[in-house]
Amino acid sequence: MVPFSICSCKSAIPRVAGSGSLAAYTPPVKRGLAVLVLGVVGAGAFLSGLELMITAVALPAIVVDLADWTELRAASWIINGYLLVSIVAMPLAGQLADRHGVRRVFLGGLVIFAVGSVLAGRATGLGDLVAARLVQAVGGGSLVPAATAAASHLYAGAARPRALGAVGALTFLGMAAGPFVGAWIMQSIHPAAALAAAGVQGALLDALAAPWRYVFYLNVPIGIALLAVGWAATAGWSLPRHPSRLDLRGAVAASIGLAALLLGITLAGSEPIAGLSVAPAVLSAGLVIVATLAFAITVAIGRRRAAPFVDPAWFRAPAFASATLVSVLTGYGFATAIIGGAVFVDRVLYGGPDVQRVALGALAAATAFGALGSGFVLRALGLRRTTLLGLGAATLALVRMAGWTPDTSLAEVATWLALFGLGFGLTVTPRSTAAVEALGQQAYGVASAAVTVARMLGMALGLAALTAFGSTIIDQLWAAILATPEAYKAFIPESLRDRAFNDGLVVQALEEWASGEAARILVGVFLVAAAVMAIAVVPALRLERRVAPA
Repeated sequence: MVPFSICSCKSAIPRVAGSGSLAAYTPPVKRGLAVLVLGVVGAGAFLSGLELMITAVALPAIVVDLADWTELRAASWIINGYLLVSIVAMPLAGQLADRHGVRRVFLGGLVIFAVGSVLAGRATGLGDLVAARLVQAVGGGSLVPAATAAASHLYAGAARPRALGAVGALTFLGMAAGPFVGAWIMQSIHPAAALAAAGVQGALLDALAAPWRYVFYLNVPIGIALLAVGWAATAGWSLPRHPSRLDLRGAVAASIGLAALLLGITLAGSEPIAGLSVAPAVLSAGLVIVATLAFAITVAIGRRRAAPFVDPAWFRAPAFASATLVSVLTGYGFATAIIGGAVFVDRVLYGGPDVQRVALGALAAATAFGALGSGFVLRALGLRRTTLLGLGAATLALVRMAGWTPDTSLAEVATWLALFGLGFGLTVTPRSTAAVEALGQQAYGVASAAVTVARMLGMALGLAALTAFGSTIIDQLWAAILATPEAYKAFIPESLRDRAFNDGLVVQALEEWASGEAARILVGVFLVAAAVMAIAVVPALRLERRVAPA
């Protein structure tokens, strides 16, 4: 990749959409330093992706150690709270990166992330752990937009998509590695006996003995190493800053709106909440209204500021608006493929964790490969055709996934999940490239955060739709089976209808029927996702054909 270099032609300087001001160029960076800095920020993106997935593996052990299963709903905020705060932190991190430099935001994010990891590892109760995870999320949410903005500053022209592809690939590799690393820690790290033999007692023993604590402690040495290398590598890397005052009121309003929108989307697919008389659908609608009002207030506040937190002019740039919309729609498809694939393997094929890791590992690895390769494909096909190629592959895969039956082999499942991942991965770099080039150098952080947040919103929508649809159908099926003491006989072969409900052959027959029904349910889920991916073709057509020259 060719590092960014100064262009002396004033007319070539890009404009930020809606700003009307000239953007200053990044000073040139030597090739070796550029590669080192890209490696550091890419590792930070990997760490952020890893943290999104690794904790889920340790959650059962955490609940047993710090609480009990009656507090499972509260414990879910160990994951949900992290996801919510990290997404809300992304736009703010992008704004700060544009105003005060990527270096400060990235290194600051690493410090906050490491501190949060230490606090999470030594937590003595669920409340402590949730609070520590929120601190961790502020740092983790800052890393991906800062890494993407850094890659955009370091490289230009045909080299920029390859750099952005590397950051995207490392993010998804981190997500893919999360369950494997979490499982390895839970299975391999059991220091209690060694600590006791060494005379460690009391609070220190409590803070070091449980294996789940090392899911968080693992981040600390990695974060410190990245901080040290990043600090040294970027010491001489000077970026143009735009130290205008942050639109703080707009930032608060936008954060409230984003949090309300995410909560509203999540609750749309949830079951009734114990102790709450308001139905989830009503509460979800109310939160969406709050989000709409908050975003309107954000825009109104921004109209009185020279540098608003959210500028509607960004979305008047066709490439930026299209890239954001593609991110939302493909995020929906990505969530459906992950969760739908996991449900199919678990409920239809009755595969255990090892089988799920094979299937979902194929999807994740192909996604990372597609994201990395898209930076090179762009050089030949350009933004638009690369995105269309990826959308076509992902849509085809979802259509074929809708044809899965209980007789489908694991190899076929892994193949189509891999094709989806490859297609989705091919769309990652074009939309990031289109967004950062549409807004220009003064708003690389904003553009990077926007496409990432849009993808996460799309994933939340996909998960909510899948949960709402799936839980409704499952409730209906159970109601039919248990409607009367004899109702189950309608769902098993006639030869078994003289046997009791708990008879082994009856249970097996009901499981076979249930697996067929689960496959039938997923047909609609995958076809809807395929339609959503196909709709993404429309905004993809508005992306530029080629990458901007250096």
